[in-house]
Amino acid sequence: MSSDVPPSRYPGERLGLPESGTGSVARLGRRIIALIIDYAAATLIASAFFGYDQFAYPSEAGVTMFAPMIVFAIIQILFIPTLGGSPGHRLTGLRLTRVDGAWTGIWRPIVRTVLLVIVIPAVIWDSDQRGLHDKAAGTVLVRR
Repeated sequence: MSSDVPPSRYPGERLGLPESGTGSVARLGRRIIALIIDYAAATLIASAFFGYDQFAYPSEAGVTMFAPMIVFAIIQILFIPTLGGSPGHRLTGLRLTRVDGAWTGIWRPIVRTVLLVIVIPAVIWDSDQRGLHDKAAGTVLVRR
């Protein structure tokens, strides 16, 4: 059975996005750098609140062991709807929007972040270079 949809010439074409420049789909390099920035910031913040040795001696409840990931999720959920992206996104020239270009709202960043923290949905992409976490939330990460 063949598909009636022709293959895309570039990521984002099927979404009506430009091939390059402002509004084009964010490429892997910028995404990884943004992720590193956000996770490093989350780790620093978690270390400041829970102590540096949190990984060597996790609390009995195990909460501090996950503190960087919890802080990472909070950063994503707070900054995406208010600034259009996380601090890492902003520093690397990216922004998160709905597929139609509108504001993400409140629930989309929450769904996207929960799936991002799980990791697997974020590393499975379609031809538009959108991870399953973005597809589920109806969002796309684009260049500013």
